[in-house]
Amino acid sequence: MNKLSTTKRTQVIAALVEGAGVNSVSRMTGVGKPTILRLLENLGKACQEFQDRTLRNLTCQRIQVDEIWSFCFGKDKNLPDELKGKFGFGSVWTWMAIDADTKLIPSWLVGGRDASYAEKFISDLSGRLTHRVQLTSDGHRPYLEAIQNAFGCEIDYAMLIKLYNNPPTGNQTRYSPGVCCGTRKTRITGDPDKKHVSTSYSERLNLQLRMSNRRFTRLTNAHSKKIDNHIYSMAIYTMYYNFVRIHSSLRVTPAMEAGVSQHVWSLEEMIGLLDD
Repeated sequence: MNKLSTTKRTQVIAALVEGAGVNSVSRMTGVGKPTILRLLENLGKACQEFQDRTLRNLTCQRIQVDEIWSFCFGKDKNLPDELKGKFGFGSVWTWMAIDADTKLIPSWLVGGRDASYAEKFISDLSGRLTHRVQLTSDGHRPYLEAIQNAFGCEIDYAMLIKLYNNPPTGNQTRYSPGVCCGTRKTRITGDPDKKHVSTSYSERLNLQLRMSNRRFTRLTNAHSKKIDNHIYSMAIYTMYYNFVRIHSSLRVTPAMEAGVSQHVWSLEEMIGLLDD
């Protein structure tokens, strides 16, 4: 990777954050797959460390949280018996928080979907905020105890629970849930403003992630084969999303809107984290 020019690095990362798979990036840029994976690892670690250090003392007011499914190595039903139940093999969940006002992703976590990962995720999120916030989640029950333990009563928390009709039948059942026929807003803690009890931004972020990161495409052979590479890919994507990509409605990056950055980062500047 030391012999790879900044121009080539930029080409590789630009393709990855726009939804290209590693093999297709190798064909487009002429850079070997092992070199791309080394760049992914090194830059992923640098982006993860930078954001962990920088995204602190945030003044967010309205946070939405959600989890998005993906898989690593293979889908659950295709795993050999010795790999079933082991982390990094089969279903993997990425927990993400988004600030509804600045569109910043202040915290994310790759792991399982159980209570222990909910605790880790919410604890990390709470440590990045400076004051009381309004938080909305879906009806996933592990959030209840995790948010209580992390915030206590110093939060305005509500759940938005979707109500569904009967699920579809036939070939539609694999990826199509029942038709959403309504929602129920449930106050959990504090005094959340009902008009801001929503998960719209977090759900839109999930869609954007599936469109912009090939590893999250549902029907694909470009899924992550190793969990570490999956995490590095998320670190690079969130760095790009927060600091480089101009949000269409804000006309600045989320990091600028949140007061974390004073300028729009270039991809070259982001790749320069490797030299810090």
